[in-house]
Amino acid sequence: MAKQSSRFDYYKSQQIPGVTVLQAALSDFSYDRHAHEEYAFGVTLSGRQDFFSGGEFHRSPPGNVIQFNPDQVHDGHPGDDTTLGYVMIYVPTAQLEASFADAAGCESAARFHGSETLLDDPGLRHAILDLAQLTVHRQGTRIDQEHALHRMATRLVQRAGKFQPGGRVSRPDALLLRAKEYILAHLEANLSLDEVSQAAHLSKYHFLRLFRQQFGITPHQYVLSCRANAARRALEVGVAPSEAAFRYGFTDLSHFNRRFKRIYGKTPYQYQRSVV
Repeated sequence: MAKQSSRFDYYKSQQIPGVTVLQAALSDFSYDRHAHEEYAFGVTLSGRQDFFSGGEFHRSPPGNVIQFNPDQVHDGHPGDDTTLGYVMIYVPTAQLEASFADAAGCESAARFHGSETLLDDPGLRHAILDLAQLTVHRQGTRIDQEHALHRMATRLVQRAGKFQPGGRVSRPDALLLRAKEYILAHLEANLSLDEVSQAAHLSKYHFLRLFRQQFGITPHQYVLSCRANAARRALEVGVAPSEAAFRYGFTDLSHFNRRFKRIYGKTPYQYQRSVV
């Protein structure tokens, strides 16, 4: 049987500028040594991924995570006779700076560089695969995709032993109230962390830190909660669950069902039947 030719499928995020996902299947291809200007986060899905980087030779079995810092030289090829399947996400440094700084509790950590190239970390793997799926299938709003990026950055900082979950910072209540008012006024829009932090007159780094410290949840969690509340009010006046899901930025009806039930104990349809 003829060996399957290699495939390379690229997908640009429709939500986060510069983020690109590669889905690859390699059977007869080897990369030359090269480097990317962005961060690169990959997950080996099938076969074995062999590569040289940082003066070491690495072998990545299925489930392992690969992380390259900007300008980190590497190559890559299948490690055995089976087809190598993997996903890789390329992220501009500017899209991760605030998340790295927030996780480390230090603005100077914005240019964080990971010391590990090959990692066995389920939390990081799930965050990478979640962002890849959202990008490939053009699902989720911008803040959903930003949340997956934030999870990736936080996990890397945690692994480096530099995570600072709290930290004493001032609490400009009026500025955070302005951010909440902006969120509530734009629930039907494709919100981004940049827009909300600008509305609060805070840098994205300080906004993330202050919001989580004061309210106990991330801005992403708060937005989802507000959207669920707005959707509930729409259901109460007879709006169809599918329309409410679309109006308030849920990926699809099943995503809306899951989020809604976690808050109200019923699916949107069940809730609507009980109150209308």
